[in-house]
Order: sequence, then C-alpha cells, then structure tokens
Amino acid sequence: MSEKDSKEKQFSRRDFLKTTGVATGGIIGGSLLGGAVGMNFNSVMPGQEEDAAQTGESAGNAAETPGRVFFVNDADFETISHAMERIFPEDDLGPGAIKLGVPYFLDMQLAGAYGNNTKEYMQAPFYEAEETQGYQSRLTRAQFFTLGIKALNTESQNAFDGVFTEIEDEQKDEIITKFQKGDADLGIPAAAGKPQDFFTLLRSATIEGAYADPLYRGNRGMEGWKMKQFPGHQHAYIQQIDTDDFQDIAPQSLYGGK
Repeated sequence: MSEKDSKEKQFSRRDFLKTTGVATGGIIGGSLLGGAVGMNFNSVMPGQEEDAAQTGESAGNAAETPGRVFFVNDADFETISHAMERIFPEDDLGPGAIKLGVPYFLDMQLAGAYGNNTKEYMQAPFYEAEETQGYQSRLTRAQFFTLGIKALNTESQNAFDGVFTEIEDEQKDEIITKFQKGDADLGIPAAAGKPQDFFTLLRSATIEGAYADPLYRGNRGMEGWKMKQFPGHQHAYIQQIDTDDFQDIAPQSLYGGK
C-alpha cells in the first residue's frame, strides 16, 4: 500500500464528519448509507409528477411523501414514524424526524443491504450476545425492525389500552424507555435479539437520517445541517480560507441541491 493510500484509509469521510460535531452523541450517517448506493434517489419518485399534475399538487409537495419501498403497511410506517419523532422531536430549534423525512430514510435503508445484512455473516452457530456487543441477532435488521414495531404496539396496548400512535407523547416516551432499559418484550428468545438492541438501532437510524445527505431521503431541505450550521459538501472553501470570522455558508448536498 502506498503512503497516499494509507493516509486516505486512515482519514475517511466518516472520520471527517464525526470531527465536525455534526451529530449529537457522535453518531453520524455512515453505517446505514452503504445499503442505499445504486438505488433511485430522485426527490420525486417516478410517476409522482403525473399524479401531482392530476391532483393540482406541485412536484415539490409530492416530494414530501415519496413512495415507500419497504413499509407496505401504513400502520407500521406510522408507528415507526412516531417513535422516531419522540427520539428527535420538533422544537423551537427546528423540525423533528417526521418533517425531516427520517422515516423515509429508514424505509430505503431497510429495503437494501443494511436491512438485509448483506455484508455480514448470518449463519449458525448463534450465541446470546454480551451487553457490550450490541445487536448480534440471527435476524436481519429488516426482520428486527418489523418485530420491534409490533412490540411497540403490544407494549402500548398493554400499558395504555391503545396502539403506539394513539397514546400521549409522554406515554410514548415511557414505552420507548422500556426498550432502552431492556424491560420490553420482543416476543423472541434473548439469543435472537434484545429490546435494548432495537432501541439502539432505532436511535442510530433516527440520528443518521436527520443528518445524512438528503440524497438518502432524510435531512429534508438540509434542515438538519442548518440546525448545526454544517455546510454540507462544498466544492471549495477558497473564498473563506483567508478570513478569521465565522462564515455562515449555505449547505450543499451531494446532488447539488440547496
């Protein structure tokens, strides 16, 4: 390996983004993104221009509700959307997970290599993971999220006599906290997956969707970056390199959007 290749390997794009402080808790859009490469990321899905014209809706508004590729059940999509919103809620600083399009980010990821664990060894023997190992399930992430969504509704029904989308925000927080603490029931043996693993995957996906490039269908309008004053993927900083003052730079996406 040449010295140049060695340096490039040591300092990856993920390392750069982590050092910028873009994401709270040091989690940034990287681990999920590989599964989406090669798929169609047009902000308006095929056919939506025609549908928008027939209904009098602009293409821009149609992009607010792009087509789904993994979640075929509206109730499941609404459940995971509400859970993500409680992890990244809207406040006076900016939009929450739903307005940022984070559920659609997860939808695309679960339909690809991330959701199918394409790059991971998934054969027996299987052993119960240690607490420090995190997600080590024999189930794919797509299967794990499907079980997690069902468990969210079951826990909600048992505790508050309503599905997750119908209960109050404070009650939703209680349910999610049960998963975080490992007190929820996924309905599977511990060796196949733990509730705290579902919480960890859900939290990571939410934060990554909020701060990933809009190319991946989250961070809608680059509002996540704007809240962090992150400039995105600029072609150059030659105009700012000689100044000591803070520069407020409009963010730039990989596909050129602003």
